[in-house]
Amino acid sequence: MSLTPAEFAATLDSTNLRLDATEADIEALCREAVEGGFACVMIYPTSVPLAARVLAGSKMRIGTVVGFPSGRFTTAAKEAEINAMARAGAHEVDIVMDYAALRAGRGPDVLAELVELTRVAHGNGQLIKVITENCFLTETQMLEALKMCEDAGADFIKTSTGFGSAGAKREQIELWAKNRRDLNGWRIKLKAAGGIKTLTDALALIEAGASRLGTSNAGALLTEFKGGAAAKAPGAY
Repeated sequence: MSLTPAEFAATLDSTNLRLDATEADIEALCREAVEGGFACVMIYPTSVPLAARVLAGSKMRIGTVVGFPSGRFTTAAKEAEINAMARAGAHEVDIVMDYAALRAGRGPDVLAELVELTRVAHGNGQLIKVITENCFLTETQMLEALKMCEDAGADFIKTSTGFGSAGAKREQIELWAKNRRDLNGWRIKLKAAGGIKTLTDALALIEAGASRLGTSNAGALLTEFKGGAAAKAPGAY
């Protein structure tokens, strides 16, 4: 399918998770997101109240991260953070799966946590994306993670935090797109994140099946897209 600039912008989670990000950086991110029509801004939890003030009166969604970046937090801690972020104004939560537990063969524990966290987020009216950090998983584990996220009812499964050894790979999105289930007309959505620097990369991931892209380069990607460079993503989901 061919994408309009507005449709392309709506796939972008404009992200600033830099360790040295300032309040001025977050304010600029928010204003750019409104102007560009991005899907949401993705920021650290302590920046959510600032974003809520800057974005008051706009339709821009606010996303934040939970259990970030390792996922090795208790379920209770993640649950508390989800609830705190709902009160602060976050519409979306990108939660890091305890992928270390998955790698250790403790799949039932991972699933139980995802079920609980999805219940909490949905109870708050929040959209939940589960980060699996694929750079540390085998193909078999990526498919296990996909099934768990589907069984938990998560809205999205997401490739990466951007803090691992590698970011999003087209073949990972293709693997998930090929193997996700149709559950009574519902299919989990796919988010690619980490290392999406060029328009070519972004469009390839959309073509592979991603409907959200997490990137710190949203503004530059949209500008390049509007310039007419490679603006087609055949078969994009």
